[in-house]
Amino acid sequence: MAATSLTTPNTPLLQKTHQSHAFLKPKTNLHYGASRKPFSVSCSSTIQDRPSLQSQSQDRVFNFAAGPATLPENVLLKAQTELYNWRGSGMSVMEMSHRGKDFRSIIEKAEADLRALLNISEDYAVLFLQGGATTQFASVPLNLCQPDDTVDYLVTGSWGDKAFKEAKKYCKPKVVWNGKSENYVRVPSFDGLELSPNAKYLHICANETIYGVEFKDYPLPGNPNGVLVADMSSNFCSKPVDVSKFGLIYAGAQKNVGPSGVCIVIVRKDLIGNAQEITPVMLDYKIHADNNSLYNTPPCFGIYMCGLVFEDLLEQGGLKEVEKKNEKKAGILYNAIDESKGFYRCPVEKSVRSLMNVPFTLEKSELEAVFLKEAEKEKMVQLKGHRSVGGMRASIYNAMPLAGVEKLVSFMKDFQAKHA
Repeated sequence: MAATSLTTPNTPLLQKTHQSHAFLKPKTNLHYGASRKPFSVSCSSTIQDRPSLQSQSQDRVFNFAAGPATLPENVLLKAQTELYNWRGSGMSVMEMSHRGKDFRSIIEKAEADLRALLNISEDYAVLFLQGGATTQFASVPLNLCQPDDTVDYLVTGSWGDKAFKEAKKYCKPKVVWNGKSENYVRVPSFDGLELSPNAKYLHICANETIYGVEFKDYPLPGNPNGVLVADMSSNFCSKPVDVSKFGLIYAGAQKNVGPSGVCIVIVRKDLIGNAQEITPVMLDYKIHADNNSLYNTPPCFGIYMCGLVFEDLLEQGGLKEVEKKNEKKAGILYNAIDESKGFYRCPVEKSVRSLMNVPFTLEKSELEAVFLKEAEKEKMVQLKGHRSVGGMRASIYNAMPLAGVEKLVSFMKDFQAKHA
């Protein structure tokens, strides 16, 4: 829009501009004077000439945060175009009734695409819930067992430990293995586990975000009638998973498939409906399943974003193709660490190293702050390790492009050459 000479900011032209494009945050240059002299307005809108993905990328950092984490740029750009008026509905997703036909179409497609990605059968309910994955630390025992029931927990990191401690309030959990004494660097052999023969379920955290330990295979419960339960928050939809091996899978969306505030639960239908009497309504799987995840206003915009991500993953060729990309990215980064002659070190056993979260330390710990500061100057952020363990951590979820990992590795090699 060319600069226009106006005599007052209340003219119809300026009012129309504000009403039409306020949500676009137009750049304005206003010159006011006490004597109400003419002033000029220059307005540029991003709606007509949206920057290309390449130019967008130049303005963005490589975000290695563990969560909330980076999202696919094409998903963000699509959400941007639909934010003000979703597909001709005349309103934003954030304004829709969660029981209206527009949002129903969004959540139904999100579920259908997730079922296609993971080949989820109709024996399972798919729930989109509030509260994040941490809420499931209580929801799982409240829905799957009674106060006197035994359940098993295999603890390979901080999140598995937190889940066990929460379960103590609602049942009788038993830790069948805990890697804390070894600083959580491995997954045990399943053959040596002392599993409870009457446990209602065996709980694992499929990928420990803090320590970078990932299950490559899954154990069987000691009870033939028991089920396997997995917290898959940080590797959800990063690779194919045989859902039929599990009674229940839960995952916070903010690592791989959406923004924070959404938790996805995939639960076998025959396990629903036996919740403990003390179970709050908001934690009862049956109520959510009976209401198609629409009970008590779900996190609508978060579910919409998850749906866009699922659609994007399908367009990439499905989770087998996604896994190949993730293996390539992780391989490049782990190789750089292993070939640094000890300047960088990853403590996790190679056989269970996470494809999503790569923790590493520097031989000279006093250089960590310098490493982080210089990396940030190069537009690589959130590389600091979790506060409980220190060091570094690069979270390279699905949406982290190969270019981001390659830039990090190049930086690491230059940093080593400078400080070794």
